[in-house]
Amino acid sequence: MKLLIDFFPILLFFIAFKFWGIYVATGVAIAATVVQMVWLRMHHGRIEPMQWLSLGVIVVFGGATLLAHSEAFIKWKPTVLYWLMGGALLVGQLVFRKNLIQRLMGGQMELPEPAWRAMNWSWIVFFSIMGALNLWVAYEFDTDTWVNFKLFGGLGLMLVFVVAQALYLSRYIKDTPDNAKDPLA
Repeated sequence: MKLLIDFFPILLFFIAFKFWGIYVATGVAIAATVVQMVWLRMHHGRIEPMQWLSLGVIVVFGGATLLAHSEAFIKWKPTVLYWLMGGALLVGQLVFRKNLIQRLMGGQMELPEPAWRAMNWSWIVFFSIMGALNLWVAYEFDTDTWVNFKLFGGLGLMLVFVVAQALYLSRYIKDTPDNAKDPLA
């Protein structure tokens, strides 16, 4: 259910774009993100910092798109979000010597320090590439292609990346007595 809520604004943006164009879709994305935040607050009691960041970016870039009547701003929004997330991970690692991926996920799995470091750097590289790829699609192709890429290409690449990362990390996951099965049972 949380996954559906996370992709709710993107899906509504896509649908609104197909029926009414980029400006209506931008307004729908802003409204859907606000609704998403209200829902998360009511059902989970707290909103993650990255969700606040996402709200701020869609309001600023979506608002600029509507005020300036220029689709360039909304096309920059995914890149700005990707680069801010990658930048936060990079600054955390290099400046503060904190692995933010480990801080976010450390309670869910145990990994050796080199694996956490590799995971953090892989996300930094992934976000950097996704930001550049978004700009390339936005400026080398028409808006319809960019919107399709934003939904299907972006999500598809994220899925491939997460699966590849899971395969890499699987060598570090240890069976515990709770989840290990007796082969003779």
